[in-house]
Order: sequence, then C-alpha cells, then structure tokens
Amino acid sequence: MSTITKIEITHHQLPLEPPFPASWDPKPRTKFPATIVRVFDDAGRVGVGSGDAMYGFGDYQHYFIGQDALDLERHNAVLSNIEFHAGRCYPLDVALWDLAGKIRDQPVWKLVGGKSNRIRAYASSGVHRSIPEMVEVAKRAMALGYPALKVRFGRTNIGDDLAVVAAIRDAIGMQLELMVDCNQGWRMPWDTLQPWNLEKAISVAQEIEKQHVYWVEEPLHRGDYKGYTALKKSVNILVAGGEMTREPYEFRELLERDCLDVFQPDCVCSLGITGLRKLALEVERHGKIFTPHTWGNGIGVMANLHLTAGTVGAPFIEFPFDPPEWSLARRDFMLKTPIDIDSEGWITLSDAPGLGLELDEVMLEKTLSGQATFS
Repeated sequence: MSTITKIEITHHQLPLEPPFPASWDPKPRTKFPATIVRVFDDAGRVGVGSGDAMYGFGDYQHYFIGQDALDLERHNAVLSNIEFHAGRCYPLDVALWDLAGKIRDQPVWKLVGGKSNRIRAYASSGVHRSIPEMVEVAKRAMALGYPALKVRFGRTNIGDDLAVVAAIRDAIGMQLELMVDCNQGWRMPWDTLQPWNLEKAISVAQEIEKQHVYWVEEPLHRGDYKGYTALKKSVNILVAGGEMTREPYEFRELLERDCLDVFQPDCVCSLGITGLRKLALEVERHGKIFTPHTWGNGIGVMANLHLTAGTVGAPFIEFPFDPPEWSLARRDFMLKTPIDIDSEGWITLSDAPGLGLELDEVMLEKTLSGQATFS
C-alpha cells in the first residue's frame, strides 16, 4: 500500500502588466492567483494539483493523512462531503490522480480509460475587443492552427456582441468554427444582474444561428432546467453549459430533461477527475458531447485534457489563449514548459507518469504568497 504522508498547499500571485481585462469582470486584473496542492506518499512520490484556493482545508486534512493513496473513490467521496460543508477541494483529487499515475508508472489518460492521447483545442478568448480587433483575433487563431474560436458576449449592447460574430464570419467565412459564450450561467460575487430569460436566450440563439455558430454557451442560468429544455426545442444550434454545476443530481437533471447538447464541467471545480470520469461516459451514452471548461492555469488545463482524451474524447476542448493579456506564459507560469498546440490545433499527451508536468520551482518561489503543510 502507498500511504499518504503529507499534503502541502501553497498560494502564489503572478503580477500582470498589462492587466488582464476579463470579459466577466469590469475591473482589470493586475494579479493572477494560483494555488498549488502537493500530496506526498511514503515512498517520496509527489502528486500535484491546482484549482480553487483550498482555504480551510486544514480542518479536514486528517481524513487523508495515513490513508491508501490509491483509494481514489474513497478520497473523492470525502471531498464531496467537504464541498457540502465547506468548499471545493477538488485540486486534491487531481493531485491524487497525478500521484496514482506515478505509483503505477502510467499517464492519467491511460488510467481513466486509455481512449486516446490526442485531443484538439479551440482558442477561448477572454477579452472584449473592438470589431476589427476581434477579426484579427480570429485570423490569428486560424494562422496558429486552431480549428475553432470562442467569442465572449457581455458588452453593454447585445447588438455589439452580435456584430462581432457577424464581422468575423464576413472576414473569414467558414474557415473557423465559432462558439459564443453568453456567461449567463453564474455570476461573480459583485454581479447582481439577473440572467437572461427564455425569450432573450431564444432571440440571441436564433441570431447567432444565422452565422453558423457551433454552439451557444450558458444563455440561461445553470439551474433553469425548464428554460433549457424549451430553448433546445426552439433553436437549431447546439446548447452548451454546466461549467459550474457541482452535484451529481444536477447533472442527472440536465441529462434526463434534455437540457444540453454539450456538457462542460471542469474537474478542478466539479466532482474531480474521479467523478467526471463517470459523468463523461454517461454523457456519451446519452449521445451528448463532454468537453470541459478549463479557464484556470496550466495544471487544470492538463488535468482536463487527460480526463477528456482518456475517456470519451471531444470534437474540441477549451484552451484559454488571448494574448497579450492572456498568454501561455501567464496561464502556465507555474510550469517549466507551457502547454501548447501543434500546427493543426492538436495536443498530444505524453506517456510520462501522472499528468506529465514539471513545476517551475524558481517561479513558484518568486510568486509565493502563503503556505500550509499537513502531515
């Protein structure tokens, strides 16, 4: 048995200059926070995860120290209980899978199912830019090999959002698939605006249908099951969502009520690799697409790549990339080698044990803002 001996959590802040003006936050971000979770076993091996801040985890660490590192189902069940009582600690689940791969000398993509070690990325933009600038973003994405681009809505006027999509189509034709993220599924803490109603969602979806958009993402609140079912019956476009949905029963509702065509939960935010491995297969059995949200750092991106490629695959998977404000170097600052696509938009996962990542310890030391160790 491989025994968990220690869990270490460190917090880091990367200064951002120029700031990152995220489309979902009116105040440009001058720092990029990252929490790194390391889990150690009695043979000196270390698994790494990242995601939510893990504040308050010290109250629960004793449920893992001394336990069998490979009892992943047990650990995930405990994490699900912690989520109910406190917060999301799924970065530990990711770290445990990375450790399991190192114990078994297997990459995570093989451990979760071994379907494939390759998956194709779509460029996920994060900044509201002018129409000419967004056209250039699309052209740049094509030139780099991305097969698809996600455009963010949320400008002051919906007409301005629609004009961006129309301008991109006019400029590049059908050379690039386009997705539209409406960002209505959840809100930032400060944001008290009500999400769109069904009438607004249908109206927007019908307009972007005309531009041959691949999917419309989160046009309604994540819990509006009735609205999503009605929306799907009213439009001829794929409907995506579920990126911040958390509980298994919520995903069952979304499946049974036929709310979505595309399911997007992120393993560092919802259910972990352990839980989403099962959900991905269930989504596939229902004839739907599983392709996670990945708007975090490179460790979370890599965890979702292994999860998806190894279980069911996907037409495209999200790849946050919108330079100069959101570059690979910024997103993956904690890694020695940033994750990148090849000339046709594919990412090929290695056979290295676990997630196959190497931390940049020098950069992590420079950006360290806090630390906690449990043993």
